Amino acid sequence: MKCKLSITIEENTIALLEELVKGGRFRNKSHLIEYSVNKFLREEEK
Repeated sequence: MKCKLSITIEENTIALLEELVKGGRFRNKSHLIEYSVNKFLREEEK
């Protein structure tokens, strides 16, 4: 089950995220952030 999370991010970072979403690799900003956090967690396990 997915849960809602509220975070605060710099405007320029959000603009960069939106550009990545427009590129088509991610469905939306939530998908991109979830992917990134999971990648970070996998790296931290090593």
